[in-house]
Amino acid sequence: MSTPILRVKKLCAAAVLPQYGSAYAAGADLAACLDEAVTIAPGETKLIPTGLAMEIPAGYAGLIYARSGLASKRGLAPANKVGVIDADYRGEVLVALHNHAAQPQQVAPGERIAQMVVAPFLAVAFEETETLEDTARGGGGFGSTGK
Repeated sequence: MSTPILRVKKLCAAAVLPQYGSAYAAGADLAACLDEAVTIAPGETKLIPTGLAMEIPAGYAGLIYARSGLASKRGLAPANKVGVIDADYRGEVLVALHNHAAQPQQVAPGERIAQMVVAPFLAVAFEETETLEDTARGGGGFGSTGK
């Protein structure tokens, strides 16, 4: 089975193409495309450019997640928890990086700041109804299945 191709356009010379950290990694690392380091204060969010635009295939989305080491060791993670890059978006991929730590954090040029998983999705037509099919769970919500 051949590996699918995702076309990527560099918008600045220093941009780094997404790279997988290991043979079985689900997410490809995205790097900061900066001229100089950026400081993010505690509780602050800054848009960090990647210097890349992508041509994600129809029926797929690029899902932007935190890099576990960056989040757990330095408190830096995407502000929106999971960013979504739609297949028809052709602008620069930016990461809204939020500092959850108690001290300022610096992001260096070329530093890996997030990871992207390319995943298929199902687009549906929404239809209003007065009734829904019953299930054993029903309307049980938060924590209801562990009882």
